[in-house]
Amino acid sequence: MFTQYKYWKPYISPFDPCKPIEVKYYATPPQLYMGFQLPGLPQFQTPREALMAGTLWPQLFSPYPFPIKRRDEA
Repeated sequence: MFTQYKYWKPYISPFDPCKPIEVKYYATPPQLYMGFQLPGLPQFQTPREALMAGTLWPQLFSPYPFPIKRRDEA
């Protein structure tokens, strides 16, 4: 299934002085999954909406922060 959010598990040394982060997450931008930009993509209705999203096209918008809270953040 397609997801913009990926994860990886870094090596955790037994000698690390701090509590390790067992799983690290990162976001990938939506344009990575489009081979090319199709002509005639719908645009945001107002310039304000486009400025708030940072793109003219809703299909290329991504809310980059990871949407799922970790257990220790809840």
